[in-house]
Amino acid sequence: MTTAGEIMHRGARWIPAHETLDRAAQLMRELNVGALPIGDDNDRLCGILTDRDIVVGCVAMGRDPARVTAGEMARGTPRWIDASADVGDVLGEMRNHQIRRLPVIENKRLVGMISEADLARHLSEGEIASWAESVYARTGPGPH
Repeated sequence: MTTAGEIMHRGARWIPAHETLDRAAQLMRELNVGALPIGDDNDRLCGILTDRDIVVGCVAMGRDPARVTAGEMARGTPRWIDASADVGDVLGEMRNHQIRRLPVIENKRLVGMISEADLARHLSEGEIASWAESVYARTGPGPH
């Protein structure tokens, strides 16, 4: 059984909810990532911030990324998976919620992230194709 802990990218870092989006963008550049989990004051996952969130949800709206916090961008219920979970559970979680990145938690602490690249390195072509079809499936009217 392959686990989430075996396929994840280790060393994931979060951004505190009180941190500004310009700092989040700098951290994304430093880490060469497109998403950061957002941690609340109790070091609990409260969302995920993507580079797209910064551009579309802040900059394109005419807001100043030096004044908007990561916590203000956190919406919905954050999804995560335990490090010991089977890769089938990882795929199911990502499919069911149509997400492309999944934080991995162990003993209530962030230990890694699973992205499309991690899946591509560890799954068969058929598994990847099935996952991609379900995650990228058009869910309703309008452009994607």
